[in-house]
Amino acid sequence: MKTKSLYISSLESSVGSLIVTMGIMEHLKGKLEKVAFFRPVIPNGSERDKDIDFMMNRYPLGMEYTQMYCYTVEEVEGLIAQNLYHEVLEKVIEKFKSLERCYDFVLIEGLNHSYFSNTLDFDINLSIAKNLNSPYISILKGEHKELKAIKDEIHIEAEAIKSAGCQHFATFVNRLGNHEIEALKKLASTQPLQSPPLYFLPEIPELSTPTVADIMKTLGCTHSFGKESDLRRVVKQSKIAAMRLENFLEFIEEGDLVITSGDRSDILVGCLSTAFSKNYPTIAGILLTGGIVPPLSLQRLFNGCRDFSLPILSVDTDTYTTAMNVAAVRATMSAHNDRKIALAQGLFTSNVNMREIEAKIDTDTSSSSMTPNMFEYALFERARENRKRIVLPESGDERILRAVEILLRRDVADIILLGEREEIEHKSSLLGLDISKATIVDPKNSSLMEEFVTSFYELRRAKGLSRSAARDTMMMSNYFGTMMVYLGYADGMVSGAVHTTQETIRPALQIIKTKPNVSIVSSLFFMCLDTRVLVYGDCAVNQDPNPEELAQIAISSADTAKMFGIEPKIAMLSYSTGESGQGDEVEKVRLATKIVHEKRADLLIEGPIQYDAAVDPSVAMAKLPNSAVAGQATVFIFPDLNTGNNTYKAVQRSSGAVAIGPILQGLNKPINDLSRGALVADIVNTVAITAIQAGDVS
Repeated sequence: MKTKSLYISSLESSVGSLIVTMGIMEHLKGKLEKVAFFRPVIPNGSERDKDIDFMMNRYPLGMEYTQMYCYTVEEVEGLIAQNLYHEVLEKVIEKFKSLERCYDFVLIEGLNHSYFSNTLDFDINLSIAKNLNSPYISILKGEHKELKAIKDEIHIEAEAIKSAGCQHFATFVNRLGNHEIEALKKLASTQPLQSPPLYFLPEIPELSTPTVADIMKTLGCTHSFGKESDLRRVVKQSKIAAMRLENFLEFIEEGDLVITSGDRSDILVGCLSTAFSKNYPTIAGILLTGGIVPPLSLQRLFNGCRDFSLPILSVDTDTYTTAMNVAAVRATMSAHNDRKIALAQGLFTSNVNMREIEAKIDTDTSSSSMTPNMFEYALFERARENRKRIVLPESGDERILRAVEILLRRDVADIILLGEREEIEHKSSLLGLDISKATIVDPKNSSLMEEFVTSFYELRRAKGLSRSAARDTMMMSNYFGTMMVYLGYADGMVSGAVHTTQETIRPALQIIKTKPNVSIVSSLFFMCLDTRVLVYGDCAVNQDPNPEELAQIAISSADTAKMFGIEPKIAMLSYSTGESGQGDEVEKVRLATKIVHEKRADLLIEGPIQYDAAVDPSVAMAKLPNSAVAGQATVFIFPDLNTGNNTYKAVQRSSGAVAIGPILQGLNKPINDLSRGALVADIVNTVAITAIQAGDVS
């Protein structure tokens, strides 16, 4: 029987439990709408529990803070001292059962044993897990341990779980060196170390290294200059700037947090200069001490720097005290730090067999709902399973570079960036990003240029294109990227963060061309509502399609919906429903619906139909009681661009829906357009969708 709960715990501190918990939660939220997070015991103290806050801020769990824990350590130890441990168990069981009744799955995270006093002579996590009848995941730390010690720990922990009467679900050994991982895998292949699944996770220093934000929060610093996003930079080491600038510059290293008195204007200007120089490493930030604010002249200098990306903090303590405080700061995982989260998710998915885990947990539910989390998880999962090469021509845009880092860290796709290598690497370094796994191609100096010029000339010479004009055209990044897709050097392209829709589509129409039997290229948006994902088309490309074109948009949108796991039920939208209205616009929709019926009898379609009758079952019952689409439509086809574009934006802004798109359809190979106001998350999702489309084409 599959389980509806899991208990995750470790004996040691700093074992990286949250990485495993987040990896499991990410999978659960990708499959289920209602998942609860529960900690039977949390640490003492006035601050809220960090792991609970992370889960509340990262995932839409719909839970109150007080629902997510039962006791503090102090309360538990007090009750145990009074010989009232049975009361502890009773209350934990009661709270767990109430969650179990309301949620599809309960993910439980225990508290490591180091938080309890030495008087506690048993593993309280095993005891609670047994009484909750919740399968147990153990996390061990491999850092600074010999191979024999790790092997012995695995055996001892497995025996302890068995002796406690718990169901042993899996063991994770985290923070291992690559040599230890290879040795353990080799050992496990010859003589299994335990019967439940065993997973090895490598140590990634960045995950246990504090960010500028960690230091700012812990020390209570003021954020004086720089963008909010730059607080996510990792601080690899700190350095006190006490010597003269010309001498100090020789000691600067990548990822330094420079600590100096607020009146050292020379150090401030020098550090600012390194941020723009290609000859010096990129520092993580500057921390000014002594409560001294830079003079107004320097403040004007900082404020006037274009694309200023160096965070400057200030604190009241003296330089020595500040340096000691910085050294004591521990890394945390913030729900808003997309860079670290992507790194942790990539670590988990690349080292854990999720199919093996899913086979033992119950993710079946009678609900047909699909949340934005579920849709996004499915995108990343499918893209990872069939990795594709996606080219991004707009490497000069900060959003693109930030998206690339996330995509590479989560192993969503292989990325090709177009542009000058030195410029791309310098800009990514300035932003504190790691895009080293991306392939960089400079069209101006590429060995592919001659082949591309010849191919484009052959494609367009009948249209009067000269060879010199073909060469000039191939110097444009969108044309070069499109030709990479056409000739198989890339599997898809995403553009539009800087370029217009026409600048993205025109090369595709000239080079990639439309699929057989597809008359026009069209677009759609995936509208991710709270509990379902709808398809809106066409909201970005075709201004006033005729009946034949509108029918093609409907067919293309239905096929795209099916490709992404959405059962197509097409609503051909109009200002009237059924036979109730007349007029040219209504007749256009009516004729388009008839054409779809004739071309694709396999598709469920209704039109003309008003939006309320298409989406609301009660309205549908009154207006079209016998329709198989009314009240349950999933694909909405708008009669013109004006209606579609305004409607998707109105729904997006009014309901808080996540709009993913525009996604282009009808091309032989996938080329997708971004809104010029696209966020980093929009770019990440569009690349994942493009990779899936590329897999479908191949």
